[in-house]
Parts: sequence; structure tokens; C-alpha cells
Amino acid sequence: MKFLTSLILICSALCCASAIAQQTDGDNEALNQFYRQFSSAFAQLDATVIADLYAEDASYIPEQQSKAITIGRENIISLYQRFFGKIKHKNAQIEVDFRVIDRQISPQIATDIGYYLIRFYPPKESEEPMSEFAGKFVTVSKKQADGRWYLTVDTNNRGEPAFYYDAKPLPNLYYGSQFSTASNKSSHEK
Repeated sequence: MKFLTSLILICSALCCASAIAQQTDGDNEALNQFYRQFSSAFAQLDATVIADLYAEDASYIPEQQSKAITIGRENIISLYQRFFGKIKHKNAQIEVDFRVIDRQISPQIATDIGYYLIRFYPPKESEEPMSEFAGKFVTVSKKQADGRWYLTVDTNNRGEPAFYYDAKPLPNLYYGSQFSTASNKSSHEK
């Protein structure tokens, strides 16, 4: 009887572990989708692409010392709209890519840590070269009652592009690969 009870407990534990692993895989994919949407929003210069990623009460902590913390989805999206508007006004293009190097995840909260790289392409007629900006980021996401993950904290600061290029891929974590070492050609011209 003890053997049967032990066997049932082991099987139950394995089933629970399998269910947790499947849930974590789905959660990792949902969180990784954030970075694909950000890349798409930058490429399209369209903040509406990322609007549904943020929680209603999300906070964005900018890198600039002179800027206050922005609270609320609508206010954060407004920041992106103004930023994208400036790029459009210059008739320029911009791309972003990410490499997540650490994810701490529980059933309801996930924290991502990583690097980003932004490439700015001036208008062709300017004949100016492409420029790169890079940095480090931390995001905190919460799983809401609807089962979806939403960004609740988004912060970043500047860093060397080498950090992005040197980051190694890790299982289940987003690892953008669209950028290789900088060249002065637009990916749209290749």
C-alpha cells in the first residue's frame, strides 16, 4: 500500500511539474511577443501596435534625469506617438531590437533584464550615415485576471552597443537577431 501511495504521489508531482512547464513555456512566448511588437511599432512608427502591451496603470521610467516618471498606458503611448512623430517629421526610419539575458518569472509576475539596440536611418537625400543607440532595460510584467501579461514597469538607460552584440542567446528568452555589427546601409536597402 505504501508503494502505491508513493507511486501516486510521484505521478501527481510529475503531472504538476509538466503542467507548470507547459504554462511557463506559454508565458515565455507571450512575454517574448512583447519584443516583436516593439520592433514592429518602431518599424511602422505606430504606437498603437504596442498600446495593448501596457497595463492601465503602467509606469515608464525614462533614462533622462530631467524627465519625470510617466504613469498610465495612455500617457506612455503618447510619449511613443510624439517620439515616432519626430522621426516621421524628419522623413527618417528607425529600428529596434532586443536581447533578454535574464527572466525571473512566477505565476503572476515576470521581470525581464536585457539590452536593446536602436538604429536611426536619416532620409536618403541627407546622405548622412545610419547611427546606433544602445542601452539596458528592465521590464516588469503582471498576468492579469484575463490571463494576459501586461507591462507594469518599463525602464531603460544607455549602454554600449557591444553589450547588445555580446549578449548570448538563452533558452526560452527573446534573442533578437535582426542586427549584425553596424554597417552604414539601411536594412531596407539590402
